[in-house]
Amino acid sequence: MKKKPVWSWMLYDFGNSAFATTIMAAVLPVFYYDVAAKGVQESLAASYWGYSQSLAVLVVAILAPILGAISDYSAAKKRFLMFFAYMGMLATVLLAFVGEGDYIFASALLIIGTIGFSSANVFYDAFLPELANEKEIDRVSAAGFTLGYVGGGILLAVNLLMILKYEWFGLPNTLAGTKLAFVSVGVWWFVFSLPLVKNMVEEKKSQPKRERSYASIGFQRLGRTWKELRHFKQLLIFLLAFWLYNDGISTIIKMATIYGRDIGIDSTSLITALLITQIVGIPCTFFFGWLAGKITAKRALIFSLFMYLAIVVLGYFMTSALHFYLLAVCVGFVQGGSQSLSRSIFGRMVPGDRHAEFFGFYGISSKFAAIFGPFVFALVGQLTGSSRLGILSLVVFFGAGIFLLYRLDIDKGIEQANNHTKVEDQPIVRS
Repeated sequence: MKKKPVWSWMLYDFGNSAFATTIMAAVLPVFYYDVAAKGVQESLAASYWGYSQSLAVLVVAILAPILGAISDYSAAKKRFLMFFAYMGMLATVLLAFVGEGDYIFASALLIIGTIGFSSANVFYDAFLPELANEKEIDRVSAAGFTLGYVGGGILLAVNLLMILKYEWFGLPNTLAGTKLAFVSVGVWWFVFSLPLVKNMVEEKKSQPKRERSYASIGFQRLGRTWKELRHFKQLLIFLLAFWLYNDGISTIIKMATIYGRDIGIDSTSLITALLITQIVGIPCTFFFGWLAGKITAKRALIFSLFMYLAIVVLGYFMTSALHFYLLAVCVGFVQGGSQSLSRSIFGRMVPGDRHAEFFGFYGISSKFAAIFGPFVFALVGQLTGSSRLGILSLVVFFGAGIFLLYRLDIDKGIEQANNHTKVEDQPIVRS
C-alpha cells in the first residue's frame, strides 16, 4: 500500500463524518424540532424530518449508480467526489441562516447537503479496493471508519461546547452557538478534504471515442450491471441482506435524536449521548476489524446485527436520559464495525476492473432501501401520534438481513467475481 494516499483517503472520512454526527444525527435534528419547525405539532415535526430524510435518499439513489458508472468510464472519481463534497459543505454552512418556522428551508438544505455527502461517498468508497489488497482491506476500511469517529467526535464535542458554553466563543446565546456549529462542520469538512485532493491520483487510461452522453453511458452500464448480477449470486444475496439491515442502521442514525426529543429527553442529553456513541465507536470499530480476522467478517457482522436487534427492542421501552445513554454506548459498539465490514465484504466480491460501477450500484441499492426506514418511522408517527411503534418496526429489517447473511458464502462470491471479471472496456489499469 502507498501510505500517503491511504492516509489522505482516511482523513477525508475524519472530515466528512462531522456532517453525519453534527448535521444528520445530533445538533440539526434538535434545532429542526425546536427552532425550524417551531409552531408545528410535535409529532409532525419528527415526521417532517423523516420525510426530508427519505426524499434526500431517493434523490441520491437515482444519482448514485449513474455517477458511479460514469466515474469508472472516465476515471474521474476524485473530480465527482469533490463536486458533491463542495455541494454538501455549502449547504451545511447555509444552515446558519435558518430561522424560526423555516422548516421548509431547513429541509431543503438538509436534502441538498445529504445529496452532496452521500453522493461523494459513492466515489470515496470506490477508492477502497484500489488502495488496499485482499489481506488489508478489512483493516483499512475499519481504520477509515475509526478516523471518522475520531473526527466526527472531536468536532461534535467542540460543537457541544459552542451550544452549552456559548459565552466562551463570544456568542450571545445558544442559538448563535448552534448556527456557528453548522458553519464549523462545513469548514472542517473542507480542510480535511484537502489531503485527498492533493495526494489521491487515479490511474490514467486511454478513453475510447465517445458518441453518447455520459448520462446515456451511465444508464446503459447500470442496466448491464443489474442484468449481470445473475452471474454473482453470492453478491446478490449480500446486497439483499445489506438493503434490509442497512435500512435499519441508517434509520437509527438519522432518527434517534429526534425520536428522543419526541419522547421528552432534553436536547443536551441527546447531543451528549451522540458524543458518547462517537467515543465508544473509536476502539470498537478497530475491535470489529480484529474480530473479523478471528471469526471471519461474516460472523462478526452477524454478531453486530444481533446487537442492533436488542437496541431496537430496548429503544421501544426507553423513557429517560439514562436509557438513551446506555443505548448510545450499545450503538457505538456496533455501528462502525457493521458499516466497515459491510463495505469490505462487498469490496471482496466485486469484479476487479469495475469498482466504481459496482460501488455505484451498492450506493443506489442501499439508498433506495434506506428510503423505507425513515418513511415508515415518519408515517407511523404521523398516523399514531407516537414514534415508539416506528422504532420497533426496525426489528423486521434486522431480522431479515441476518437470515440472508446466514446463506452467504463469501469465498464463493470472490470466486464468482474472479471468473467474470470484465475484459472489454476496462476502466482502470491496476499495477
